[in-house]
Amino acid sequence: MVGWLIMIPSLALFIFFVWLPLCKNIILSFFNDYSFSEFVFLENYKAIFEDEAFLAALKNTFVYILWSIIIGYFAPILMGFLLNECIHAKGLFRVCLYIPCMISGIAVVFLFKNIYGSDSYSILNIIFNRKDDPLAWAGDPNWVIPLIVLAMTWKGAGGTALIYLSNFQQIDVSLYEASRIDGANSFQRLLKVTLPQMKNTLLTLFILQIISVFQVFYEPLVIGSKGGPGNSSMTLMLQAYLYAFQDLEYAKAAATSVFLALIILVFTLIYFALTKYLNKKESGK
Repeated sequence: MVGWLIMIPSLALFIFFVWLPLCKNIILSFFNDYSFSEFVFLENYKAIFEDEAFLAALKNTFVYILWSIIIGYFAPILMGFLLNECIHAKGLFRVCLYIPCMISGIAVVFLFKNIYGSDSYSILNIIFNRKDDPLAWAGDPNWVIPLIVLAMTWKGAGGTALIYLSNFQQIDVSLYEASRIDGANSFQRLLKVTLPQMKNTLLTLFILQIISVFQVFYEPLVIGSKGGPGNSSMTLMLQAYLYAFQDLEYAKAAATSVFLALIILVFTLIYFALTKYLNKKESGK
């Protein structure tokens, strides 16, 4: 009883700030606007699927997933493995890897916006000696998503790498010693020893990586200048924001949010099912 009394303030805040807005948003997606004067059923959902910007955002999501796997998923694995192989100054490298995770996300976005800038003094133009003929790196529709994913990876890869490092250190050392005796190099040890021992963690973080892609918001807002150029970096979350606060079409924003929530719910259920299966498999050994 005392425990419930202690939880009442937190539950009240959670209901007021999370569940009530969530339920109101779902209801709003079936009405014409905030007046709730006209019930339109699925018309808002039909409208967003007829909108080119929404369809572009939906297509871009899969592009984000592809680049997020190529850059954001494999980079922390490699970083964690190299850190595990490191003999000297391992603590220093841990701190250096984790520092970007402590920086505000919006600050990182503005940092990379300047790195990718079209000015002659932007870092990439200086590195590639384009001061006389500067390029707008984030202005290329073919490269804006990889550049955004690169910024996201720089921000979050360090924390994930430390998770992998923790798993690396739990692997039986005798397996590495046996592989060294057999003449395996670092890369062969990674493929033949490390990765098979970490399949549970790899699968779990793979699903979480995909879920995180659906929540990309301020990166394309800032780096891509509101999902540009030409909606080439638009995301579903950013599109919902633009519906609400730029176009003032709150019902369409609500429908987009509900659709996005359903996608995340599906992947979350997959994550829980996978976690339950892996735990059951581990306990059965």
